[in-house]
Amino acid sequence: MGLTGTALARPEFRVAEGLTPYPEALAAMEARVAAIRAGEAGELVWCVEHPPTYTAGTSAGAGDLLDPRFPVFQAGRGGQWTYHGPGQRTAYVMLDLSRRGRDVRRYVQGLEEWVIRALWRFNIRGERREGRVGIWVEDKARGTEDKIGAIGVRVTRWVTWHGIALNVDPDLSHFGGIVPCGISQHGVTSLHRLGVLATMEEADAALMAAWGEVFG
Repeated sequence: MGLTGTALARPEFRVAEGLTPYPEALAAMEARVAAIRAGEAGELVWCVEHPPTYTAGTSAGAGDLLDPRFPVFQAGRGGQWTYHGPGQRTAYVMLDLSRRGRDVRRYVQGLEEWVIRALWRFNIRGERREGRVGIWVEDKARGTEDKIGAIGVRVTRWVTWHGIALNVDPDLSHFGGIVPCGISQHGVTSLHRLGVLATMEEADAALMAAWGEVFG
């Protein structure tokens, strides 16, 4: 599964302080991706929290924006509607697939596996579902199956950007303004809702520890 390549250095892991406005994140990612392509910067995993925001992927339908109570942005990534906000860890992953293997499907599977392995560290079983993007968990106490992690990517000349969003303790009612990823039959959940009162720092530690198991 790992996209390890040959003798690749571990990407820089950076955690942003406070809340990062979405347009600033897009501009920063675009600049970093250009620098990676030019050989002027290394790979980066950039962990942020956003103010409450709705973002539209390239497949987002206008009818799935139910209540634009928060700012709305075109993301330029694949996928449909996503919510970002405080209490959710968004990790933007900028890797050079020219060095790791030019296989976008394999890369997306790697992102999924990364989140699944991070969740294992909290004794949570994250799973893939055929025909549904993201990482899903069973909430046996409520008898539901809900999304805990979203994935959306863009690849520009074989350099990746965008990435994953893991719900640690966001306000889940904020997801009610959209149909997340176009799926209305299931809800969303978080570590806290599942009874795991992890901090954002603990979530970051789990993601960082799981990285090498998947990407080397």
